[in-house]
Formats: sequence, structure tokens, C-alpha cells
Amino acid sequence: MFQAPTRRLAATDATLLPAHRPPGTRGEILAAALKLFAERGYAGASIRELADAVGIQPASLYAHYPSKEHVLAELCRIGHEEQLRSIREALEGCGEDPREQVAAYVRGHVAMHTSFPMLAVVANGELHALSAKLGGESAAVRQQSVQTLKDIVQRGLDQGVFEVPNVWLAVAAIGGMGLRVAYWYTPEHELGAQYIAEVYAEYALRILGAAAPGALRRR
Repeated sequence: MFQAPTRRLAATDATLLPAHRPPGTRGEILAAALKLFAERGYAGASIRELADAVGIQPASLYAHYPSKEHVLAELCRIGHEEQLRSIREALEGCGEDPREQVAAYVRGHVAMHTSFPMLAVVANGELHALSAKLGGESAAVRQQSVQTLKDIVQRGLDQGVFEVPNVWLAVAAIGGMGLRVAYWYTPEHELGAQYIAEVYAEYALRILGAAAPGALRRR
């Protein structure tokens, strides 16, 4: 039986791919910040705590990042770029049917949130803490992800395979549904990541008033 975590999020591993992580101390700071920001929130983690987690003096941290906000900005950028990459990869070769495209989009969306839950929580939940200057790049990448789904939904409406009263609300509902996965998913969860992605794809099609194009495989 599913139970909500008592922590802010269920995940405990601050996963970053080698491609996400700069070499040396800069990368260590980024990984430590990811865990602190995910578990406590950006406002709840101090520079001293971040430095202690890395094993350096607080003043030394500024040799690698100008401020705590710059650390958050890099994590947000990495998270939103990984999200867009996952969506685009899922959409490659999925055909022209908007229903198939929505299902593929949701699979990619959910896959990012199950593969990198801490990164997803920080990138989405703490983006608001960034100034317009430091958050602009992440916001622009995020908008690309949103616009991709909006375009798919609009094509489905134009073709008569979707029926929704409001495109923006439908996109927000589908996107928000996937975002919450990062808060409760762990690899030990009784439901596997692929199964969750497939079921969420079906839920998204139901939101759009469409039946799945053939049975969605649930694993």
C-alpha cells in the first residue's frame, strides 16, 4: 500500500550523471548542494552547511561559485536540460499520431523524475528562488518542454483526437502529475519506474479525452 513519505521527499541519493557534474571541488559542491537543497529547501541550507558537507571552509566555496544562488542556478539548469533531453529522446521515432506523442512525452517526463528525483525536486521546486538574471536560462529551457506538449495537444485538437476545454490547463495537469513523482519515488518502490510511466501516459490520454492507440504495456 502506497504511503506518502514523512520526509520532504522519499529519495536519499543525490544522483548526478558524470556529464552533469564538473570535475574536482566544483562538482563536489554541486553534489552536496543537490542533497541539501532537495532535503531542506534552498532557503533552509546555509553556505556553512554546504561547505561543511564538502569539507572546505565557507570562504573557499566562493572560489568555485560566486554565491549560493549560483550553485542553485547551475542545478536548475542541469535539471531542466535533462528534462528536455529525456522528452526529446522519448519522442524520437514515435510516429505522427498525437496520442502516441503524448504517451511518449509523458514517458520521458516521468523517466526523468524517477531517474533523478532530487534533481527534479530542486530544479522545479526551487526555481522561484532565483533572480530573473540567474533563472532565465532554466526558465527558457522549461518553456521549451511545456511548449512541446502544448503543440502536441493542439495538433490532437486540430485532428479531432483530443477534446479538452482548455489547452493550458490540460498541459499543466499532465505536467504537474509527473512532477509529483519525484517526491515519492525511490528505486525500492513497489511500482517500477517503467510501469509508473506507462500508467501516467494512460492517465494523460484520459485527461485529453482520448483512448490509447492500442494497449499500453504495463510492466
